[in-house]
Amino acid sequence: MEAIQTKNLNKTFKDKVAVDGLNLTVHRGELYTLLGVNGAGKTTAIRMLTCLARPTSGEAKVCGYDVISEREKVKERIGVSPQETSVAPNLTVKENLRFFADLTLPKAEREKAVGEMIELFRLGEFEKKKAKLLSGGWQRQLSIAMALIGKPQVLFLDEPTLGLDVIARRRLWEVVQSLKGKMTILLTTHYMEEAEVLSDRVGVLARGKLYTEGTVEEIETRTNSNSLEEAFVAITKEAEQ
Repeated sequence: MEAIQTKNLNKTFKDKVAVDGLNLTVHRGELYTLLGVNGAGKTTAIRMLTCLARPTSGEAKVCGYDVISEREKVKERIGVSPQETSVAPNLTVKENLRFFADLTLPKAEREKAVGEMIELFRLGEFEKKKAKLLSGGWQRQLSIAMALIGKPQVLFLDEPTLGLDVIARRRLWEVVQSLKGKMTILLTTHYMEEAEVLSDRVGVLARGKLYTEGTVEEIETRTNSNSLEEAFVAITKEAEQ
């Protein structure tokens, strides 16, 4: 069973096609990165896979469960960190984590899980601080910790390092790398270096279509490029012609 599988997945908004016939397979334990310019359909695809938006047509399954007819089973198995940092601003770091632990874990496991997330994300010095007083980088890390605390089988990270400084970005890379192989991760990013460092495979979306996918090396070879950025630009230009 694949972790994520879509067949001819489509999403339209009035006269705009956001996702166009997406056929995507993400293997269990894999870190798969979706690349694309703004408006390429990355976030819309993730919203459908996480049951936040209903597909217009086509099929999508996560952990073998249909995102329309078995959405509760899908939601039980996923964690989501959206582009917009989703923390409760007036709760402390520890209260945010406890809230999500209460929603997703048996009572006996909650406190241990909160402690593990605080340790993994180095949040100890901030655990009694209200989330709204954290820097953007620490809020982002808290948001991902909240997505992880329920021990998801599939983790969706939508531009997790957007707007972070170099140090905060590298710190998050370390966390994500420590998770590889333990769960399936679907990542979106605008940072080519991030995709190169973290990804098992990469897919390039343009105008809602998946134009190519493979390892970074395979995509560079396919496009006769010397870097992922060069390959990405070439693919995107070709798609827009």
